[in-house]
Order: sequence, then structure tokens, then C-alpha cells
Amino acid sequence: MTLQPDLLHFIVTVAFSFLVGLEVKTYRIQFHSDSSKYFFGSARTLTFVGILGFLFYRIDPVHLVPYTAVLIVLSLLYTIFYWTKVQRKSQSILLFTVMLCVYAFGPMTQIFPLWMPALLFVLIVFILNARHAIHRFTLGINTYEFETLGKMVLLSAVILPLLPDKPMSHYIPLSPFKIWLAVVVISAISYGGYITQKYIFPSKGFFLTGLIGGTYSSTATTVVLARKIKGIGYNPLIEAAIIAATSVMYLRLIVVAAIFNLAVARTLALPFLVLCAVGLLVSLFYFKSHGKEEGNVAYVDKNPLELGAAFLFALLFVVMMVLTQFVSRVYGSGGLEVLSFIVGFTDIDPFVLSLLTGKYSVSATQVASLVMIAAGSNNLLKAAYAVWFGGLKKTLRASTAIAILGIVTIVWGVLLVRI
Repeated sequence: MTLQPDLLHFIVTVAFSFLVGLEVKTYRIQFHSDSSKYFFGSARTLTFVGILGFLFYRIDPVHLVPYTAVLIVLSLLYTIFYWTKVQRKSQSILLFTVMLCVYAFGPMTQIFPLWMPALLFVLIVFILNARHAIHRFTLGINTYEFETLGKMVLLSAVILPLLPDKPMSHYIPLSPFKIWLAVVVISAISYGGYITQKYIFPSKGFFLTGLIGGTYSSTATTVVLARKIKGIGYNPLIEAAIIAATSVMYLRLIVVAAIFNLAVARTLALPFLVLCAVGLLVSLFYFKSHGKEEGNVAYVDKNPLELGAAFLFALLFVVMMVLTQFVSRVYGSGGLEVLSFIVGFTDIDPFVLSLLTGKYSVSATQVASLVMIAAGSNNLLKAAYAVWFGGLKKTLRASTAIAILGIVTIVWGVLLVRI
């Protein structure tokens, strides 16, 4: 025996409305135990609100006259209640918004698939229970960073579609649209690691700083950790974190390659996964050998979505593409290998992106080889940074491990096209 659709929708509406009412009661006891006489809605009230929403939508699902009239009446009742709260110097419309969500359960169960009202129910429960966590999060937010995010969204969602999608020239085979799209994608990947490190796991320990920092910038993370070890003295955990940051870099490069050139990503997958695994095993060995972690590091760096940084990245991207085109045409694959090694001692993202998106007379295997050479020489740069900022004695094992990973990466990249 199967239930009629209307009966099923009604049961779902009543169940979700009642459960939200129970959650509101729990919220009141937990956060507003002193306001029992002045509280809008209970489990019974919200259940009836859900029933009203279902019935009056069902009566006139086209013009919504009864549904709208009841909504206006409920809003007027809350207005009276809210005036009472203002008199008591308490101002909040949270529970009114919860009531509106419950009132929408009835139409939602009839219009949308079941997952939509279920998702709304889960969000209501989550948000009501996350009061303290959201409060702590908002206190730590730098509003300037989200203003920058808003500017990038404007440039991406509004300006990006207006950019021409024709190649700029023979030396720059990409259009302004694709160049800026690549910048947006890379910035978004870095921004994800940046936000995770700064707001979700702020100062949660050296090793976690290395792991998450590697998704954003393994070079910057190495510098920050090396300075930390110089200031507090030798600590195997910091060396483990430095190695972990470089190990995660390999995963980051696989993701970037998969987004822009799947054939290159397939070639890079095996060597980079092996190198990442080796690096993480070494870092975990140092981590376990130290025992319980003590201390933490606040990793602070520039927001990767800052407009200045984004425009500079776009400029470097174009310059690297022109330079790569020139070297490829004049000096061939040998010249590109030398260029990859040299570029590794700078920011490799613009160069890697130019390799993945450009049109050169080289195969996907050769492009993967060049990416590996650049990543390997960048490891040598990070090893030098670790020694320079942390001291040779305090970072000997970390810098050695990174340098070995770099040399192996370079050799593997060179042999990749020769075997």
C-alpha cells in the first residue's frame, strides 16, 4: 500500500514543523532560559504554523491569496510580540525567520523534491545550535578580506563574461577571458587554503599549519615555520611541518593540472603521489618521534584574492606565456627544461599555468616533465629558505629532506621524456 502524495506531503510538513518546534524549545532553554514568558512559538505553535502553510497553499496554489493573507496575519502578531521585546530592550527576529521557514514547509513539500525541505530542516537545526561557533567565527573575521572577496566576485561574475574570448596575439594564444578565468581558478584554490588555515584552524599546531599551508603556499609556509623554529629553538615538529607543506604542494599541483589539462594531470599523478607519500611519511616520522605536540603558530599572509595580487599574477601569467613561447620556438625542449629549472626559484604558479593552458609544440608528457622540473627547483629554493630563516642546525633535517625531494623530482622529470 502506497501513501497518496498529498498525505505524504502533509506528514512530512507536520514532522519537520514539530521537530523544528522541539529544536526551538531546546534553543530557548539553552540560550534564553530567562525569557519563558516572552517567547514566540513552541513545538505546538510551529506545528500549527506548518499545517496552516500546507492547507492555505493547497487551497489556492495559483494566486496564493489565502496563503499570503495568513502570512500577513502571522507577521502582524509577531510585530506585537516584537514591540514587547523592544520594551524589554531585547531585539531579535531570529525566531520570526524560523517561523517563516516553517510556514514554507507546506508549499515546499508540494513543489520541490523531498530533499529540499529536508535540507531546510537540517540548516535550521544546524544554525540554531551553532550560535557560539558562529559568534566566535564572526569576531575573528577581517571584514577587509571579505570586501576583497566581494570585489573578486564582481570581477569574476560580472566582468569576466564581458571579456573577449579571442586569442590576443600569436605570442599570447589565450583570450583575455581565459587568462582571467585561469587567474580566478588559481586564486580560488589558494583562497580556500588561506581561509581554512586562518579561520577554521587558526593556530592549531605546527603540523596542521604545514599541511594546510601547503595548499595555499608551501614557500610562504616554509618561511613562517623556519622563522618560528629560530625564535623558539629546535623542535622536530616544526621540521615535520616544513616537510609536510612541501609534500602537500604535490597534491595541489595535481589538482591544478587536472583543472586545466587532464592529460598532463594523468602523467603527473603517479610521480607526484609517490613523492607526496614519501614526504608525508618522513614528516610523520618526525612528528611521532617527538610525542605530544606543544605550541602553535599563527600563520598570517596576504589574502590571495587581493586585487593587486590578482592583477600581478595575471601579468606574470602573460609574461611567462610569452617567454615560454619564445624559448620553445628558439631553443626547443632543452631550452624549456633550463627555463623550468630557473623559474622554480620564483613563484612557479604563473609558469605552470602557462604550460598547462598554452599551445606549444610539445607533448603532454613533456609538459609534465617541465612542471616536475619547476617543482623540484622550487623545493631547492624552499630548502635554502629554511636554512636562511631558521638556521642550518635547527632545520638541517627538514632542509635536507626537501632538497632530496627536489633533486628526485628534477631527475624524475628529466627522465620522464627520455625513457
